[in-house]
Amino acid sequence: MRLDHVSYVTSHDQLADTVQRLGSRLGSTFVDGGIHPRFGTRNFTASLKNGQYIEVVCPLDHPATEQTPWGKAVSKKANEGGGWFTWVFSTKDIAPIEAKFGRDAIEGHRTRPNGTDLKWKQIGVKEIADTREFPFFIQWLSTDHPSQDGTPLAEIEKIVIADKDQLADSWFKEDILASLGDVNIEWVDPSANDDQSGIVAVHLSTPSGVVILD
Repeated sequence: MRLDHVSYVTSHDQLADTVQRLGSRLGSTFVDGGIHPRFGTRNFTASLKNGQYIEVVCPLDHPATEQTPWGKAVSKKANEGGGWFTWVFSTKDIAPIEAKFGRDAIEGHRTRPNGTDLKWKQIGVKEIADTREFPFFIQWLSTDHPSQDGTPLAEIEKIVIADKDQLADSWFKEDILASLGDVNIEWVDPSANDDQSGIVAVHLSTPSGVVILD
């Protein structure tokens, strides 16, 4: 298991502005990741060092958006004003995680503008709709990875997460903390984040110094 990416939600109307704003802060260029037809969302991604990336995702005016856990969760966050949404861990074998959840992972894919297709399995999205401090989990089925789309210049140093229990209720707490590598976690009380749990900010090391995206 390893930290794969962090997700930031915006509305469809604000997608271009959000991608431009975050990209200029990072000194990196976001690329069009395409549409998730099964989930009714679309994204742009910026590659980071260590095989990681940032995803900016928005809901679409599409039937699937309100019919799937991912689409509904993204839509809900966008309607709340957007912002940091979740963190995602990848694994080479998702079967043990499926066993803990007691259900099968869902397959997803998105077609890039150049026609190539990315495929993966994901699980844990139902839980993050209400427990936003929890990550969800994926297994990539494609050989390529979004971190390869562009030249990585920035590196995640720290993630600030509002959660007074510090993942105490997660089945995967030890695995998550052991999989962070050099990424530090700073826990803060949700009362300091408008009583909302989840990611508050991401600190990244860039060629221009440390940048804090909140």
